[in-house]
Amino acid sequence: QVQFVESGGGLVKPGGSLRLSCAASGFAFNKNDMSWYRQAPGQGRELVAGISSDSYGRNYADFAHGRFTISRDNDKNTVYLQMDGLKPDDTATYFCNAGYYRPNMDTYWGEGTLVTVSE
Repeated sequence: QVQFVESGGGLVKPGGSLRLSCAASGFAFNKNDMSWYRQAPGQGRELVAGISSDSYGRNYADFAHGRFTISRDNDKNTVYLQMDGLKPDDTATYFCNAGYYRPNMDTYWGEGTLVTVSE
């Protein structure tokens, strides 16, 4: 059974940082590209960043460039999202999935982890 378990969210002030983690299971993690998505209240889910299976390729949404860094540990079946310089507009629930530009396993979603950026 494919499973994604996101963690690391919380309340942070503007300009602060968070590191999100996503533990994946039920498929060959080291052979799949991975990506992070986010969904703000009342809005659709959007791509944040993607990383290739070997970590050589990365892509970022325009809003994430220069502030967010995606990485992965294939030994731990885990993908990370380091978020720096957080803004109130970054407030959303963050999810991970397989895939580089779009979710390849979109019938499987975790509960996500909520990031709230506020004073």
